[in-house]
Amino acid sequence: MAPLADPAPLTLSLVEQIATRLSERIVDGVYAPGQRIMEQAIADEFQVSRGPVRESLRLLEKDGLLTILARRGALVTKLSIDEVREIFDIRAMLNGLRDRAIAEDPGRARHLPLLEKAVAELTRLARLTNDSAQSDAYVEAVARLNRMLGQMLRNRRLKAILDSLALQTLRYSQLGLSTPQRRKQSVQHWQKLLKAIREGNGVEAERIARQRVIDSRDAAIARLQEAENKQNQRRKKAA
Repeated sequence: MAPLADPAPLTLSLVEQIATRLSERIVDGVYAPGQRIMEQAIADEFQVSRGPVRESLRLLEKDGLLTILARRGALVTKLSIDEVREIFDIRAMLNGLRDRAIAEDPGRARHLPLLEKAVAELTRLARLTNDSAQSDAYVEAVARLNRMLGQMLRNRRLKAILDSLALQTLRYSQLGLSTPQRRKQSVQHWQKLLKAIREGNGVEAERIARQRVIDSRDAAIARLQEAENKQNQRRKKAA
């Protein structure tokens, strides 16, 4: 890999650049849950000292992607049913507040062209057949749309809290949107949200936002339970 400073955004510090690269690998599954992240290997790869690497790992620990343990170093956090419930329940409430605020904003009309374009892209992606690349494209498009909605908020503190949850929810969102059926259900929610915002219906926008996140939560939990059941069956056969 080329030195980190070459392709990375100039607006990010060195520590943030490293954290961004590592977070992308965790979300993409390059680093598996439970895998140890070796400081020296990362430092060698990016041609930096271990200090910036250590700081970047602490940033990812704050984002919930890593757990740093004494004498064991940094470990990729494992996907957890309890965690998905906690994070998505919080996100459902906060997304509801966000989308209601946008729908009730007197200046919302200026945002509509961008929202309409983004939802049209989601609709196109939701119609595609099932493979991992198309699933990833849909999840990325949803993430972009959520960031766009955050930028529209007047409440900067709410935006900051939602931003802090984004990385923690992304891995679970991939599970929750991994089937064509779920993506079709998801895009229907986004289409209804667009209508509610266009009409200035804050109550309906809040309801739709919460339901969208809850559906994603339940789908992610179902996938995790399915994987857990398969693992238990393999253990029984091996016993």
